[in-house]
Amino acid sequence: MALQFYGASALSSLAQKPVSHKIISGQPVVCVAGDYRRTERRLRVGYRVKSSLDAAAAVAEVGRVTEVGLHTFWPTVEAAGTKVVVVDMYTQWCGPCKVMAPKFQRLSEKYDDVIFLKLDCNQDNKPLSKELGIKVVPTFKILKDSKIVKEVTGAKYDDLVLAIENARSS
Repeated sequence: MALQFYGASALSSLAQKPVSHKIISGQPVVCVAGDYRRTERRLRVGYRVKSSLDAAAAVAEVGRVTEVGLHTFWPTVEAAGTKVVVVDMYTQWCGPCKVMAPKFQRLSEKYDDVIFLKLDCNQDNKPLSKELGIKVVPTFKILKDSKIVKEVTGAKYDDLVLAIENARSS
């Protein structure tokens, strides 16, 4: 998640300067000299927070893989409309996930009418992982009209290609 923090300068109300920031337990928090309470107070009295979530969805483009999370997954899927959406559910530590990542990227470049998303099934995204019924990684979900139409579990490239082809033709 890309976060930008700006604060009004003491010299000019129009000047903006970046402020250090951190993500704590999935919640965006500005850290000024490491004092959480002070930061929270200053944030309320004049800091403006810009986030990639301001648009409510990650911008999914054909020809590339878009990383989504707990708050951007469903808005991005819904924004795809009638296009086929393929989601790679992975973890950072998973060997088969690492093997499939470049193949998934190549598929996103091959199919210009399909949206390709990646969801890291880490602690921050655990509620979404549970909602989607993820028990094995990698898991690939193929959605159409915001509904899951096919699931491929494991690093089965040929099965994934076949599922994408079937979803595109239906």
